[in-house]
Amino acid sequence: MSRIETDSLGEVSISENAYWGAQTERSLKNFAIGEDKFPKVFIKNYALLKKIAAQANLVAKELSEKKAKLIMQACDEILKGKYDDQFPLSIWQTGSGTQTNMNLNEVIANLASELAGKELGSKYIHPNDDVNKGQSSNDSFPTAMQMSIVELLETDFLPAAKALILSLRNKAEEFKSILKIGRTHLMDAVPMTCTQEFEAWACLLEEALININHSQKWLLELPIAGTAIGTGINCSKNFGKDFIEILNGCTGLAFTQAENKFSKISAHDNVAAISANLKIFAGSLNKVANDIRWLGSGPRCGLSELLLPENEPGSSIMPGKVNPTQCEAVSMLCGQVYGNDAAVSFGAANGQLQLNTYKPMMLYNVIHSIRLLSDGMMSFNNHCIMGLKLNKNKIDHYLERSLMVVTALVPKIGYEKASKVAQQAYKSNSTVKEEVLKQGLMSSDEFESLSNFERLV
Repeated sequence: MSRIETDSLGEVSISENAYWGAQTERSLKNFAIGEDKFPKVFIKNYALLKKIAAQANLVAKELSEKKAKLIMQACDEILKGKYDDQFPLSIWQTGSGTQTNMNLNEVIANLASELAGKELGSKYIHPNDDVNKGQSSNDSFPTAMQMSIVELLETDFLPAAKALILSLRNKAEEFKSILKIGRTHLMDAVPMTCTQEFEAWACLLEEALININHSQKWLLELPIAGTAIGTGINCSKNFGKDFIEILNGCTGLAFTQAENKFSKISAHDNVAAISANLKIFAGSLNKVANDIRWLGSGPRCGLSELLLPENEPGSSIMPGKVNPTQCEAVSMLCGQVYGNDAAVSFGAANGQLQLNTYKPMMLYNVIHSIRLLSDGMMSFNNHCIMGLKLNKNKIDHYLERSLMVVTALVPKIGYEKASKVAQQAYKSNSTVKEEVLKQGLMSSDEFESLSNFERLV
């Protein structure tokens, strides 16, 4: 069974079970591209935007109390997740997100009309004249986009990042004062402590987090009330101000109206900035995961300084093998974040005149990056970092056999003699101390004094 609805292009047949209208139906047929749909967090924030817009329009007396309350009630039903199946559109559509804005408008209008006892498609509550009042896709879509990104950063990304950093710091404290050999170019270097290594990882992520926090503040400036291009045409005078006050009351955040709405509609440098900083964070996270993967290699023929948790069998053919799977998953998702940022950067660079028409793609990729990093860090923390142990025997073995402790002897015997000592010790498979004593370069006590590992770190 179906019903007939109309838009400016004429009649469209729609399933009687669908709450969407003509424009959504046309989009379903015209943009049957891929399997990428809008994330639920975005639909939720767009519904919240529509609810707040109705409240702001009620305050401005642009909507009757009856219509405003029906729209708000319909939005509340969507916010509960009851109608998730009514938002089926592909992200590969018009670059302003107009079809998805209309999808929201049509579903809300039909739900509100039904709540008023009217038939679906009656337009008792009109999708454009009532639900979309004071708005355009061009300002409402990026507003919902920024609301969604900020929400995910606050609820998912930042807690996961802080938890991972704390775990790294806890491990640094747990392994306090344990000496090990450092490595540069993947070759033996001078000694350090395990604490210094773990603290360096924590610091990398913490510094990358500063950039995330900075660019997040830029996202709090919303283009709402700019309507089509930034002039605010067909929008009541205080709509933007009232909208922001209600939004901040709902979220507890500090959103503001963008001072220049033209810039926030024609370009999305703020979204590009958060994407770029997510990529930087992913680079640091990838470094941590790969370092741990290297240090956990083995168990007998690798570095084997770290003992990684044994979460699952690692091979379908080699019995007893266990792999650094959490590190691999993190490294893969970091690569995806780099790819997402390339797409976002492309979209950000292609705003034309008064409108950027890459909004859905930019939104999708940034949210994808946040989701991957948030879930990935939580998994990495819970299933790898928190269960890390040291292979003390291996660490001590490497430390005792290292040739690079010869660096500490340079002030006493000079660079060239120290170099020859290291080379000869390597060739004869002896220790630096044995070679120094053999060559009569210093006494045993002098050597111990100069090469004291605790002093060297």
